[in-house]
Amino acid sequence: MNLALFDFDGTITTREMFSDFMHFAVTPRRLASGRLLLAPVVMGYKLGLVSSNVIRSRAARFGFRGVPLARLDHAGERFAREVLPGVLRTQAMERIAWHKAQGDQVVVVSGGLDVYLRHWCRQQELGLICSELDVVDGHLSGRYRGLQCVGAEKPRRVLERYNPADFGCVYAYGDTSEDLDLLGIADRKYFNWQELA
Repeated sequence: MNLALFDFDGTITTREMFSDFMHFAVTPRRLASGRLLLAPVVMGYKLGLVSSNVIRSRAARFGFRGVPLARLDHAGERFAREVLPGVLRTQAMERIAWHKAQGDQVVVVSGGLDVYLRHWCRQQELGLICSELDVVDGHLSGRYRGLQCVGAEKPRRVLERYNPADFGCVYAYGDTSEDLDLLGIADRKYFNWQELA
């Protein structure tokens, strides 16, 4: 049996889904005020002065703080069912199906949010390692639980759960610099669907 590790945003999907989920799950009023309050951070991101981690963290804090987990979980289930099917790459789904047909362990390793990824991965019968939102007394705190699952955090979490020596071959698929550390632990590495030497 092999281990197949797939980034989600841009690898399995045609685009990054964080913004789509924010627009899907956050109330229009909160979105409107968030656009104003977060405008300087967004501008810094566009200028390359603010990292994607910071922008996601600030957006999650503003959009989700105080929201009941049950409400966001319901939004995540609907997002997985209604939105994600329309942005899936045929190539990615065929490759996932190929790995599953080989009997491989297939795991999504993503900086995306647990509130929608867990529903999609459950539907697809895939393992999941991802960024998680912090919950206090049934409500979102607006913070992440631990670090965002990007960069070096991706292989750290994979190796915490899986021993590569237990598998015949480790495959990894990614599409941005945030995935290079993940590809670094694989025997066969695919970047933007091209196998690296």
